Amino acid sequence: MDAPDSPPQLATSPPITDAVEDPHSSPYASLNSHCHDLSTLQDLACRGAWRTVLDKVARSRSLSLLSHPHEHLIYLAFNVLALVKLRRYADAQQELETLDSDLESKQYLFESFPDHYPNRKPGSMIPFALRWLHAHLPFTLGDRQLSLDRLYALLHFIRDAKLSRNLDSITEISMNLWKKRETFVVNSIVTHHLSLKEFKVCLYLLKAEISKNEDPFLVSKLGYVQMQYGDLDGAKRSFELVEKMVEGGGSGDVNLKNLMGRNKALLYLVGKDYVSAVREYEECMERDGSDVVAINNKALCLMYLRDLSDSIKVLESALERVPTVALNETLVVNLCSMYELAYVNHADIKKTLSTWIARVAPDDFDASCTRI
Repeated sequence: MDAPDSPPQLATSPPITDAVEDPHSSPYASLNSHCHDLSTLQDLACRGAWRTVLDKVARSRSLSLLSHPHEHLIYLAFNVLALVKLRRYADAQQELETLDSDLESKQYLFESFPDHYPNRKPGSMIPFALRWLHAHLPFTLGDRQLSLDRLYALLHFIRDAKLSRNLDSITEISMNLWKKRETFVVNSIVTHHLSLKEFKVCLYLLKAEISKNEDPFLVSKLGYVQMQYGDLDGAKRSFELVEKMVEGGGSGDVNLKNLMGRNKALLYLVGKDYVSAVREYEECMERDGSDVVAINNKALCLMYLRDLSDSIKVLESALERVPTVALNETLVVNLCSMYELAYVNHADIKKTLSTWIARVAPDDFDASCTRI
């Protein structure tokens, strides 16, 4: 039996969500009635129709349908994100270069356009998504240090914004949104450092953030980093803290319960207790049939238990049931690795899979992960 071209990949947490906000929950919701076709762009982005997003933006610009300053910035954010998703990084950079290098320039303030926004509170028109893309893009172009510098600057911006909004007695919903942004950016920074095995920096960042905000997802991230660092006892303590936070809060949140379950399963997996890990992942899948981390890792555990047939069935079933969630590169790479282990005619099977992917995958899916 031939070994697969690349080993199956363990998934430890759901992918970080792109920094595109729901227009109905974001601070820009009150501007939607003035923004051309924003809900259509949001829907296309959620479906991964990035080429259509580019077409919509180009059409709106060519027909001069954008009449307010903030509209140009929101459409710019969608355009840059679509280009990044399609791996057209140089084009995305060109789009960003249309911005002033100073994102805090007066030209991006609502109060600079009183005729357009007579009743709007002072503040910046720059969407958070655009700020994050401005920080993230240099990394895709090979300038890791510039990307980190901008991410740290964005983190400071968020913290300053939270302080100013506390003073202004902002609503709890808005404050929670800023907290989510802070967690998102901290996760982005940690991911950058973790990719180079800079564990001490990751630990420092996470512990500093957790001391101010005991977010169970950040504490879980800390446990994962500790596990990578070889500190299994520390990881267990972190995962136990997550358990206390989830159970002590009395939350019925399925996402939090599954987070706790995946943490338990990860400890079992590291200890090579694959049967117990499978049980935990199955409980996660019962609560949420679209938990792609649980699906992927259950399949891996079954493979480690020498049950390739059931392992393949788990992944194929997920692709059939919830293709929009399960169709990601990690899961497909693992499925193709299992095909290579299980079948002599794996090339034909992978071609069939690739044909199906071409029909249903979002525009940004990397079809080369099938290794045909």
